Amino acid sequence: MSERYLAVAGQRVRVHVRFGVGDAPNPVPLVLCNGIGASYEVLDPLVDALDPARTVIRFDVPGVGGSPVSPLPYGFPYLAWALGRALSRAGVDVLDILGLSWGGALAQQFAFQNPRRCRKLVLVSTGTGAIMVPGNPRVLAKMVTPRRFRDPAYAAEIAGELYGGSVRGRGAEVATIMQKQLHGASKVGYLHQLLAGSVWTSLFALPLIRQDTLIVAGTDDPIIPMANARIMSRLLPRATVHAHAGGHIDLVTNADELAPVIDQFLDDPGEQP
Repeated sequence: MSERYLAVAGQRVRVHVRFGVGDAPNPVPLVLCNGIGASYEVLDPLVDALDPARTVIRFDVPGVGGSPVSPLPYGFPYLAWALGRALSRAGVDVLDILGLSWGGALAQQFAFQNPRRCRKLVLVSTGTGAIMVPGNPRVLAKMVTPRRFRDPAYAAEIAGELYGGSVRGRGAEVATIMQKQLHGASKVGYLHQLLAGSVWTSLFALPLIRQDTLIVAGTDDPIIPMANARIMSRLLPRATVHAHAGGHIDLVTNADELAPVIDQFLDDPGEQP
């Protein structure tokens, strides 16, 4: 394990690397892009369930966890560029990338901007941004503020309604996961993330993303309806959909089931972009 801070364009970014171990460590690292408002510790259950031979890289976007707030709002094209610079400084060339929810937008943008550097793309509980099939308005209203990351009782209370799937009736487990992070997004950092998502769409760029892509979507996701996965699979030239009966954050709360699906996809030689 290794944690470090990397400086990119005047911005310090907290990065965590779990190095692959075993007789034959996988030479291609997997970069994880987290959901809105959450620091990288929230992804611990997924990292623990992934193949230990795989190097896994996580980071906090500006204003979240250990990364200081950006002085100015940012968009996904800039953030994808900054991520690429940070990975280059860490000595990472070719990589696979996975994005969860808000992080799925960043992963799509990174794959689009780095067609040769990004080998495979995994999109989990995500959509095409500002132009997409929206979730339940009552549920989305609860995401306007980062309160659920700071108030464990509130997180437990709304978890089932907000995330659906395996957390229905298990809100206390979600609150425990949230408490493990260094700290959630600051108010300004969360606002910057909301603004980035509100002005971005990948709808017109998806046909140009040539990487083999796995789309993981839950049929009980109140935030990102299943219809978005079907739309993306039709627009992405090399996409496969894995539908499961869970909800928005089953990648974390049900990692033992979904991590092997991701490992199998990443280990399949497939077609090269």
